[in-house]
Amino acid sequence: MLNFELLIPELILAGVAIVVILLDLMVKSKWWLAVVSIAGIVVSAGFAIAMWGGSSQSIFNNMLAVDNFAIFFKLLFLVIAALVILASTDYVSKLARFQGEYYALVLISALGMMLMAATTELISIYIALELTSISLYILVGFLKDPKSTEASLKYLLLGAVASAVLLFGMALVFGFTGQTQLGDIAAAIQSMSLSGVLASPGLIVGMVLIIAGFGFKIAAVPFHMWVPDVYEGAPTPITAYLSVASKAAGFAIILRVFFSAFGLPSWLSLDWGLVFAVLAAIGMTVGNIIALSQTNIKRMLGYSSIAQAGYLMVGLATMGLAAASDVAGRSGLLFFLASYALTNLGAFIAIIAISGKLDSDLIKDYAGMAKRAPVLALALTLCLLSLIGMPPAAGFMAKFYIFSGAVQNGLLWLVIIAVINSVISAYYYLRVVKVMWLGKPASETKVPSSVALRVALAISCLGVLVLGIVPGFVMKLAEMAAKMFVS
Repeated sequence: MLNFELLIPELILAGVAIVVILLDLMVKSKWWLAVVSIAGIVVSAGFAIAMWGGSSQSIFNNMLAVDNFAIFFKLLFLVIAALVILASTDYVSKLARFQGEYYALVLISALGMMLMAATTELISIYIALELTSISLYILVGFLKDPKSTEASLKYLLLGAVASAVLLFGMALVFGFTGQTQLGDIAAAIQSMSLSGVLASPGLIVGMVLIIAGFGFKIAAVPFHMWVPDVYEGAPTPITAYLSVASKAAGFAIILRVFFSAFGLPSWLSLDWGLVFAVLAAIGMTVGNIIALSQTNIKRMLGYSSIAQAGYLMVGLATMGLAAASDVAGRSGLLFFLASYALTNLGAFIAIIAISGKLDSDLIKDYAGMAKRAPVLALALTLCLLSLIGMPPAAGFMAKFYIFSGAVQNGLLWLVIIAVINSVISAYYYLRVVKVMWLGKPASETKVPSSVALRVALAISCLGVLVLGIVPGFVMKLAEMAAKMFVS
């Protein structure tokens, strides 16, 4: 029942985090910390890949699952963490102290996300969630300046409220079913009659509170109020990390909880599917409309992230309405998460280099950037076009897959709203492109960047193009992972 060998990727990451902290005390050349961190991630990913395709197993008394779904997200989190660490080397080198703690916290938060994707029991879900959250609270306030401190405090306070709401929802579900293991919760619900469930609203209220708690993690409206201030105040690499890793972890655990525990009976999945459909429509609209007026590129991408959460929730709504045997909608959501991660990371990595030189996050200061840093401007343009959903970038295929699944399951009205919102988003994304390529530069000084940052940017942009032009391989992996939902 223990099977520690199935936790080797997580154990390696935990061990490397400790090694990085100790190494920080002994070496003067701090670039070794990034090297060791990347090496640990590569080794952890190697063991995770070796587990791919095996039979699904449960360990630690059914608290954790080792299946393709969990491994898919583990690899995604490891890739995100590696790219963030590569992109952070310049940024972190400016910090006089705590460089080891920075890299260690990134690794520990990634460890928490890997556990979130594998947890199948309410208590372990909460523990994994808090392991991730506490690390991110500290990373957001790492600069210790007024903006960063304010962002960290807001994130901490609102995150604590969200965690309390989530825990209360879990308590209600436990009180109603008497179980904390997701499979046992599903069995308890299916053994009850419809009249019995409706006679006691505890289960429904618990589900609503769980949606609210997880909604904070994925920056879904109306639980999005922390996003713009935290994105603006956090160190830019951590903003990038939050925008993709935290969101992907939130969707991973929502997928597992709502399918495994609340997937049957069908009327129950239809109910929460419609809830996610309404939240998706509101989220897309609110995020895009408010983003139109933003002058700070990090705040703009913050509201863009809220809108992207709305697009992703189209996939959740599809999952609630689709037949249990339908894999297309679920795999489309996983593909969207992978393409969004590479796209948003690429955009933020370019912003790290540009804003670091300009010492400004204002969009107007990006004027003429194509003349000063053509490669960075081209990379940022590609990623912004991908966020719109234009070919040949990954965003086009991601939206195609997720919207196709929604249409096939009776959500044409939601797809129409999503397409309209995609058109609205083109305005503020293309505004940045226009400023960079047609604006007059304030200076002719070139914008330098480190080799590590350029490598991270190249990997992200190459991934955006590959997923847009030849998406078949990643889509096949997503389909294999999504088969966990077939019952």
